[in-house]
Amino acid sequence: MRELLPEIESWGEEAQPLALATVVKTWGSAPRTLGSKMAVAKDGRFAGSVSGGCVEAAVVEAAGEALRAGVPRLLSFGVADEVAWSVGLSCGGAIEVFVDVPNAAALAELASLSTSDRPAAVATVMNGPLAGRRLFLHADGPRRGTLTGTLANKTAAAADAALHEGKSTRLRIDDHDVFVEVIRPAPTLILVGGVHIATALTSIARASGYRTVVIDPRPAFADASRFPLADKVVASWPEEALERIGLTADTAVAVLTHDPKLDDPALRAALPSPAFYVGALGSQQTQAKRRKRLLEAGVSEAQVDRLFSPIGLDLGGRSPEEIAVAVMAEVVTARNGRARPRPRDPA
Repeated sequence: MRELLPEIESWGEEAQPLALATVVKTWGSAPRTLGSKMAVAKDGRFAGSVSGGCVEAAVVEAAGEALRAGVPRLLSFGVADEVAWSVGLSCGGAIEVFVDVPNAAALAELASLSTSDRPAAVATVMNGPLAGRRLFLHADGPRRGTLTGTLANKTAAAADAALHEGKSTRLRIDDHDVFVEVIRPAPTLILVGGVHIATALTSIARASGYRTVVIDPRPAFADASRFPLADKVVASWPEEALERIGLTADTAVAVLTHDPKLDDPALRAALPSPAFYVGALGSQQTQAKRRKRLLEAGVSEAQVDRLFSPIGLDLGGRSPEEIAVAVMAEVVTARNGRARPRPRDPA
């Protein structure tokens, strides 16, 4: 939902009401994940994607029907479905897409949760007379929505469990099909060192949906005009800035100064934290010396083993822009659970 908001807002009042299509189940090689969304305006404009392109036309048509009739629809596209064959899911993937017409209050709540810095969950009923009704829950706040009674209580319990696990899910609750979508805060990439690579990284990270923070105590390097796409530029020592910002499971840290006076304090703060990625620029020789210093400073061996260094996937690039691409690629793979720090050479 987060990535749809600028375009939805640009449509203006004349585009209301709008239909919202959400991927609620996938099988096989489905190209988009649970919770992927499309918004479709009354005049046919749309934003987002539920399949990477292969079923969008069919979903836009169904959204138009939902807008005209005011009735939600649950769509299935798969191998055995003639429509799916014609739109490109014959490779073995299948998806279900729920299309409804949320009112202004529901859209505002979805926008609020999508831009929050706290995890949240949205539970949506997809069948029967309650289809389209939602329950909104913050991880540590009250629940709101249009579900009541026993169904609301059971749905809230299921949403709490999904939040705890961190995964969206589809459930059957008292004869109701319910999709519980877990909304994680936008990931943040913290760059320690206002160097040339950081300039390129803020651009690539922003395009990838990441917030970016640049930290450097040196005034010339922490000049905000050098980072027009950064969300924040902090002129402070890394350990102080990281403590103020706070590192979470949605944070990545890339240490880029190549100066132990700045790198080591940043790593001492980041490696014991919940950050899903911590990387540092430097050669294998630099990393061996850095590892020794960190261990001597009291960082545990398990924590040091979390470090991605030399930073970035080995794409063979040399320029700051190419290195930035390699770093961002490694951050993305780490966030998706596909990357691990490379094993260190035996001593």
